[in-house]
Amino acid sequence: MATSDKLSAFTGNLLEDPTLYRSTVGSLQYLSFTRPDLEFAVSKVCQFMHAPRIPHWTAFKRILRFLKHTSTLGLQLSPYSLFNITASSDVDCAGCLDDSRSTSGFCIFLGNNLISWSSKKQPTIARSSTEAEFKAVANTTAEVIWLQHLCRDIGVQLTSAPLLYCENLGATYLSSNPLFHA
Repeated sequence: MATSDKLSAFTGNLLEDPTLYRSTVGSLQYLSFTRPDLEFAVSKVCQFMHAPRIPHWTAFKRILRFLKHTSTLGLQLSPYSLFNITASSDVDCAGCLDDSRSTSGFCIFLGNNLISWSSKKQPTIARSSTEAEFKAVANTTAEVIWLQHLCRDIGVQLTSAPLLYCENLGATYLSSNPLFHA
């Protein structure tokens, strides 16, 4: 599912048998535990479990076609001598047609290995793309701090300070200037 595809809770006819949609989307949720590339698309189709419609089923089938052609992909862990945390966050700003809320996502690597990822709708409406990106950076930072503590607790010595990538210049300025932290 492309990020440009916008789904609405009110567009299209209701499905005759919503239980099939719910059970198959539930299977996709389970699969996304080992396929981070599915996380965004699965979180989108999960938003319509209460009243699935034809466009939601179409988006679901598109995800299945993607899976058919990428069935050999999955998480791959490799040995790495340097232990450093690198994180990246991004936002689909005001991406929900129904409530204008943004969807945040992040991925965190330990060395070359993806160890944490998330894609979820933000709980409040952002007034700007900078605000939406800043919220995503804050969530990513909280996860990075937790992972730093976990590494310390299990005896893994990090080789450098974590790096966090964000594509929004305003959010970067807000994050790096302590005067803006309330």
